[in-house]
Amino acid sequence: MSRPLEGIVQVEGGSLAYQVAGTGPAVVLIHPGLWDMRAWDDQFELFAERFTVLRYDVRGYGRSSRPSGTPYSHVRDQVAVMDAAGVDVAALVGCSMGGGIELDFALTHPDRVRALVVVASSVGGFQENEDEERWWDERTAGMREAFEAGDLARVQEIRLSIWAPLGTGDSAGRRIRDIAFDNIHELTMDESAAEELDPPAIERLEEIACPTLVMPADHDPPDLQRASAELAARIPGAVTVAISDTDHVVGMRRPREFNDAVLAFLERTS
Repeated sequence: MSRPLEGIVQVEGGSLAYQVAGTGPAVVLIHPGLWDMRAWDDQFELFAERFTVLRYDVRGYGRSSRPSGTPYSHVRDQVAVMDAAGVDVAALVGCSMGGGIELDFALTHPDRVRALVVVASSVGGFQENEDEERWWDERTAGMREAFEAGDLARVQEIRLSIWAPLGTGDSAGRRIRDIAFDNIHELTMDESAAEELDPPAIERLEEIACPTLVMPADHDPPDLQRASAELAARIPGAVTVAISDTDHVVGMRRPREFNDAVLAFLERTS
């Protein structure tokens, strides 16, 4: 693969860093919260052998600027990045926060979306039930005290125990941990100016008309697993591929199985 094109695009109240490589039908990779576009290192070059691949740092992560108080939306940010990279229509692959962004994008700009891959995805407007709230309360005990004491490293360790319960001792786990700690500033990020889709995606899933692949993580928090099940049940024609024994950042934890499943889906829908 030739050297990827790197760029910075100016957006409302800030700037976003992106990379694009390859030729062919376009694919946009949107990373999960805690991490940045490097979460796709195991996919970027490989996918670029068959597709034009665009990845970017969501506002507040990686080399993109932090929210400044100016109203913004992740959907408009993605429009700006795609336009800057010359991408009109694309398949969108998003994990967690990135999946939530792509669902909102598909509902707002359906003409620009060829297919969706939603991985361990959040969904705008999704509500935890009482059992899930208790699950979170048990696992985040001590987080508030650590944050108020300024011990952000402790806060991040607690978060990683939730999102990467399979551990950070092997090579994949070390990368998961390192990139999360590179983005530790995200803990103090003010996202109050972010505009949300209204009505939220959870109320509109039946409107999504493009081919959709849902990929849950079996070691994910219970609310995320339930969200994946709801996506699979309510998005018309959605298919599910479940990779066993994986936690939240599926593409980093199980890259071979993830890449095989996603590339097969992208080939069928391009």
